[in-house]
Amino acid sequence: MGKNEFLTPKAIANRIKAKGLQKLKWYCQMCQKQCRDENGFKCHCMSEGHQRQMQVFGDNPDRFIDGFSEEFEEMFMEHLKRSHRSSRVAATVVWNEYIANRHHIHMNSTNWATLTEFVKYLGRTGKCKVDETPKGWFITYIDREPETLFRENLKNKRDRAELADEERHEKALTEQIERAARNSNSEQEQPEPEKTELVKQEGEKIGFALGSSKLKPRAEGLPPLHNGGSNVRPAKISVFAGDVEDDVMNLSKKVKKDSNARDGSGNVLAQIMRESEQGKEKVNRRDYWLCEGLVVKVMTRSLADYYKQKGVVQRVIGKYVGEIEMLDSKHVLKVDQQELETVIPQIGGVVRIVNGAYRGSNARLMTIDTSNFNAKVRIENGSFDGRTITADYEDICKLSS
Repeated sequence: MGKNEFLTPKAIANRIKAKGLQKLKWYCQMCQKQCRDENGFKCHCMSEGHQRQMQVFGDNPDRFIDGFSEEFEEMFMEHLKRSHRSSRVAATVVWNEYIANRHHIHMNSTNWATLTEFVKYLGRTGKCKVDETPKGWFITYIDREPETLFRENLKNKRDRAELADEERHEKALTEQIERAARNSNSEQEQPEPEKTELVKQEGEKIGFALGSSKLKPRAEGLPPLHNGGSNVRPAKISVFAGDVEDDVMNLSKKVKKDSNARDGSGNVLAQIMRESEQGKEKVNRRDYWLCEGLVVKVMTRSLADYYKQKGVVQRVIGKYVGEIEMLDSKHVLKVDQQELETVIPQIGGVVRIVNGAYRGSNARLMTIDTSNFNAKVRIENGSFDGRTITADYEDICKLSS
């Protein structure tokens, strides 16, 4: 048995030494051979196979370098798109993940001598968004695939349509409020009826029917009696003896109707507010509720180590996936909102209204109704500041401090 045969100590030692990455300066891209030390690389360069490859390379070196550069860029961008498609990441992190595959195209065989030059090239060609920070170069993948562009266009159309609907609703609400205010002002500006003195002409008689439900009308031409500011015309009482025909019941009905009309005008704004709340509930009720800064609870048993543990939403990917930093372990997880649950703080804690008519408002928890699974909160920002509402548990969530 030879000393380098399979399963001999020497062969096993060589395989152990060959694991992992070796130094870049001892790698031959043309032969795709990695040497472990300088002596091995020197022996490889003197071998007949390497000399034949270098003769081929010498015939057209630009074609080989351009081919290696194109293949290196394609593999690097494919890894960036697959692993960090929608996130801003350090270039060194992507580089370390890329070279973990020992059979990758090495940079010493491309047009770029350093990673910085390659990152600048990506920024110049518009393939990535590049920015330099004190912590190094950061890159963001720019997705230009037709399917992604089509989805973004559909999303923009939906957002514009929702915004237009909300604007139309707000305009209609404003018109209703202005119309109610004008009606209320016109009722308040109506003049009170003038007070006149009842004058008895010579030869006239004034008849009164005490205890009767029928009163005869007053003669035409006489001024109305003052009725304490009411807009209902008083009963007309005839001055001729024995002629009383006006109906006191009709008078009472008119007074009651006028009183009800006045009371109803005071409730117009309340009715409009209820209609506004119903409209906002229809517009702001969505099937997604995640936003940054919420304290949520992981409720999936597939993540057994984090089941029923709390974390803070650091970032929302799309609309339904959250990047959660666990409070205890500080581990960062990507979890779908279906696997998460809202957290209700103690009385007096600050919550975010995540769904419904007042979506996006911050509020303070007042009371909790455990039997109906809802809570009473007071809004503390925006145009609804100071309003107290009742919200279900799933519509409010604790905010991290």
